[in-house]
Amino acid sequence: MGQKQAATKSLPKNATDVLAREREVAKSKAINALLIRLIAVLPTEVGDPIRPFALGLWNEIRPLLKPDISVTALRKVMATYVHSRSYQIAVARPGSLRHDINGAPVGPVSDADRLDAQ
Repeated sequence: MGQKQAATKSLPKNATDVLAREREVAKSKAINALLIRLIAVLPTEVGDPIRPFALGLWNEIRPLLKPDISVTALRKVMATYVHSRSYQIAVARPGSLRHDINGAPVGPVSDADRLDAQ
């Protein structure tokens, strides 16, 4: 009898990317709503990649806070985003890279950070 050929799936070009869903986009919008300008490292549409933040990115985001917004409010919405399951999966993925405020890769996620995210 004829054998079925094993189905092969080709991985997308960016197989390590974790893609944003509606909830991640909503969290991104909540962060950007508190800032004087949008930050490109955050996803803006469903299907955009979730990019792990460069270490120390808070120091670049904090000065962008609108004058009438408390730092505590920004910390809370940032914490909600970076502690989300999708963000943690993006950090834990093999080959994941950290990104600057403009969304450009700046270096790999360390093995220790990858393990912590798992």
